[in-house]
Amino acid sequence: MQVVTSGMRFSKDDSAGYLVNHLARLFARDLQVRIKPLGLSTGTFPALLVLWESDGLTQRELIARLDVEQPTMTNTLARMERDGLIRRAKDPADGRAQRIWLTETARALEGPATAAAEAVNARALERLTPEERAAFLGLVRKVIAGLHAETAAHGQDGLI
Repeated sequence: MQVVTSGMRFSKDDSAGYLVNHLARLFARDLQVRIKPLGLSTGTFPALLVLWESDGLTQRELIARLDVEQPTMTNTLARMERDGLIRRAKDPADGRAQRIWLTETARALEGPATAAAEAVNARALERLTPEERAAFLGLVRKVIAGLHAETAAHGQDGLI
């Protein structure tokens, strides 16, 4: 891979990484305010989104779907279990694996929690036209796919 630089000084205002990170922090801050009254946090929210779509996954499957490290997922699941959001059960097909199941409490939170996330997204994108929203989301997906492909081409850790 060839790295091309402009020869100019690095500017955070022209850095996709910096801007996307800043945007993610703003989204997380707004979402936290909205889901905290539900007893949820932005740390557990991504796992809940995946489990609301596909309950009963293994920890390994959750890690793959969320693209996070094993220790991060271990800590997240411990918090979720402590907070009464999940229960773990041995996988009948593989006694070494555990399946992660949502509790009734977590299932009941899906509506209000996803409504909170939708409100954050709507607020963040309200200044964009429908066409701009579609283009923005399409470009973000394209960048993510490119980074995933680059990481896969150079091994799990993404080091080149």
